[in-house]
Parts: sequence; C-alpha cells; structure tokens
Amino acid sequence: MLSVVAFVVALGFGIVAPAIPLFARSFGVGTTAVGLAVSAFAFFRFVSAFGGGSLVERLGERVVLTLGLVTVAVTTGAAGLAGNFPLFLGLRAAGGVGSAMFTVAALSLLLRVSPPSHRGRAAATYQGGFILGGIAGPAAGGLLAELSPRLPFLLYAGFLLVAGGVSLLFLRSPAAPGLAAAPAAAPEPDAGPLPLRAAFRSRVYLAALVVNLGVGWMLFGVRNSLVPLYVTEELGRTVTWAGLGLLAGSLAQAVGLLRSGRLADAWGRRPSLVLGTALATGATAVLVLPPATWAFLLSMSVFGLAASLLSSVPAALVGDISPARGGRVVAVFQMSADLGGIVGPLAAGWLTDAAGFQVAFGVTTAVLGLGLVAALALPRSAGARPAPSGVAQSPAGTAR
Repeated sequence: MLSVVAFVVALGFGIVAPAIPLFARSFGVGTTAVGLAVSAFAFFRFVSAFGGGSLVERLGERVVLTLGLVTVAVTTGAAGLAGNFPLFLGLRAAGGVGSAMFTVAALSLLLRVSPPSHRGRAAATYQGGFILGGIAGPAAGGLLAELSPRLPFLLYAGFLLVAGGVSLLFLRSPAAPGLAAAPAAAPEPDAGPLPLRAAFRSRVYLAALVVNLGVGWMLFGVRNSLVPLYVTEELGRTVTWAGLGLLAGSLAQAVGLLRSGRLADAWGRRPSLVLGTALATGATAVLVLPPATWAFLLSMSVFGLAASLLSSVPAALVGDISPARGGRVVAVFQMSADLGGIVGPLAAGWLTDAAGFQVAFGVTTAVLGLGLVAALALPRSAGARPAPSGVAQSPAGTAR
C-alpha cells in the first residue's frame, strides 16, 4: 500500500513539475523569483522534517502520513487557484511542510513493519513506486501545462487526496499482517523510538547519512541542474540528448531495483553498500574526463544502477538500528538527502562558473567517495546476511 501511495504521489508531482515555472512566470516575475518558487518547496520540506519526525513519535505514522498528504493536496490545489505570486509562493512553502510529514511517516512505517530479512526488498519496492511515478508523470504534465498551467496543480491535488484515502483505508493496523508467520522478526508495537543521540553513536547510522547526502547531492541536485547544461554547452548536443541521458539513468535505476533489495537482504548490507557507492563514484568520475557523448550516456546508466542500491540499502540500515518507531531518526536520514539536494546544485553551479564543469563533477565525485569510505568502514557484522529468525540489531550495528 505504501508503494501504491508512493507511485500516486510521484506521478502527481511529475505532472505538476513542468507547470511550476510556467505558472510562476504568468505572474510577471523574473527568473530569480521562478527559481524561488521551485526551491521554496524543497527548503521548507528540509527545515520541517525534524518536526515531522517528532509528530510521528507522538501521533503515529498513519495519522501523520494522512495529515501530510492532505496538507500537500490542499496547498497544491489552492496554489493552482492563486491570484498573485506571494500567495502562490506561500502555498508552495506550506506544501513542503506536508511533504516532509508524509515522507518521514511513510518511511518510518515501512522500516518498522519490515522484518530484517525483507527490509531491503521492502525499501526497494517502495522506492520503485516513486521512480515509476516519476518517469510517467512529466510527460503528461507537459501536455497538461500546454492546456492550462493551473490544470496540473488541480490534478495533483486530486491524486494526493486519492493517496490519502488509500492510507486511511488500508493502513489501519500498526503491525503488518504478514509478520504473523515470523513474530520474532517484528519489533514490539509499543517499543519506544531509538534516541537520536544513540543513533549518532552508531557507525552504521553515520554511514547511511553520508551515503544519503551524496545521493541527494548528485541524484536530486547536480543531475537535474548541471547535467542539462553540460550536455548543451560542453558536449554541444541538444536538450534531447540530456533527456535521453536522464531517461537512461531512470530506466537503469528502475531495472536495478528489481535486484538491489534482494542483494541487500541475501548478500548483506555492507557489500551491497560498497558496490553501490563504488559504482556511483566511478560513474561520476567518468564526467571528469574529456567530454564525450558516449561517456555521458555510460555515466548516467551506471549511476542509475548505483542509485538502485543506494535507494534501498541505506534505508535498510536505518531500519536495522531503529526497528521501533523511528520518527526523528528517519527524519534526519531524509534531511541528509534533502541537504545534498539543496547544497549540491549551488556548490556545483558556483564551481562551474569559477573553474568549469570538470571541477564541479570532480567535487561531486569526492562527495560520493566519502560514502564509499564510510561503507568500507562499516563493521563486518553490518554486512552479514540478516538472520531468517529475525535477530535484532543493536544500535552499533552488531547482532545480539
């Protein structure tokens, strides 16, 4: 059910994404204001995530998830009806708060009800819903925006209300029915959340944060902001080639997710994380080489495969150290990717203006390389195959 909700949310977001700059422009504002309309959602999502985690610990995942979806639905629908830019900007910012509530609650619930032996596959399936919706949404969004820039906002609001209805109808029980066959694998429903201070003392959690920062830096930031400019200005190709590269990466990630979760569960977290960070670092390092179209397409495809591992393994590690309700622990994990998505494009853009694309990609490679170092530094027990009987994991990442 969470994967269905993720698909609906990502589909709607993909539909509305092309319309945001067009609708903002319709108010007669400049390019900077258009950029502000895009970034306000991400910024308020970042700053409110920790509060969303606290709400999860107090109210429960299902309540916060539904409230978050309804908040984004109402603010998005109202934004599509806004009559001036300040109101539109404020509603976009409020939507970011609702998005933080939804994503923290959904991931917290997913990790809590997934037994260790299936946690990687659960995270991969959940991420697959986002990816498939993200691939399908933008194409329809461009066509709808041509009809009216307001229409995608209203349609997205409708999608979110459907997702909220799904969560209310099908996420009624705090424990997953499928866990009845393996009760030892499930945490106690009333177990208290892992203190954030204890999580920060875990090398496993710190590694997940570092890797997620790199994922946000490249996947959510640099890839979307710098890669299209690299293709048109450095490779001398059209925007169509940039779209082909991004599509190749998304398709590779979608295909890789079919196996990445099983690798994380059967092969082990540590070797899967080492493989993912090594592929991501190597793929980005290719862009530091002299410009070539084949190298660009290869880089995007290999990074897509790496992203399939990095979308599931770090989340599974967070679930391993915090099997109970982990609102704030999950919130900080999400914030690390959001921080990378905010800082990455700004840093890479400044480096490109000052020293060129290769330097910007070199720094991005270094950020991803930190994730590889953190993965290699994980304790061997963090990479062990989860016990089928559901052996609990300690905050330090060692089986007990």
